[in-house]
Amino acid sequence: MNYKELIHIAIQLISSPVRAWEEIRLQEDRRKVFTAFVYPMIGLCGLSVFIGSLLVKGWDGPESFQYAMTQCCAVAVSLFGGYFLAAYLINGLCVRMFQMNNDMLLTQQFAGYALVVPFLLQIIIGVLPDFNIIALLLQFYIVYVVWEGSIVLMDVTEKDRLRFTILSSILLIACPVVIQFVFNKLTVMLN
Repeated sequence: MNYKELIHIAIQLISSPVRAWEEIRLQEDRRKVFTAFVYPMIGLCGLSVFIGSLLVKGWDGPESFQYAMTQCCAVAVSLFGGYFLAAYLINGLCVRMFQMNNDMLLTQQFAGYALVVPFLLQIIIGVLPDFNIIALLLQFYIVYVVWEGSIVLMDVTEKDRLRFTILSSILLIACPVVIQFVFNKLTVMLN
């Protein structure tokens, strides 16, 4: 795992999405998004939530460790499941609404890199939970990242670009949130 490349692509997607999407488009192996970006980012998100939970609850007993592990698992499951669910739904949108080809690998590549904003915000919120309100506002930066990626990577036509951007952004934000909500409710019910 190359963390230097991971940080480079994350910063580039935030600071200059057009250039980042151009580099991503040139990648020959579309499956690279899994091992080079999505899985390490989910791991970093889980680690930050684990550390942040221990800082909030303290280190005084097994209850704090159990709480930290539960929170870490909730974030990892929500991001992992939310990523694949969003990619699946975006691919369905591309086929049904925008008459594009069914290309799940391309959609997974797009969704994985477009989730850079929620990933980075989750890492920050995991350690600094007081910034939750600011993160709610900053998560809408994903709209700009998706807007630029829709033309460069997904080849969406100009007339469909706005609809694609809004629907994809909603799915990329909502899917992990819904899965985390369900996971937390199930955890409470099953305890």
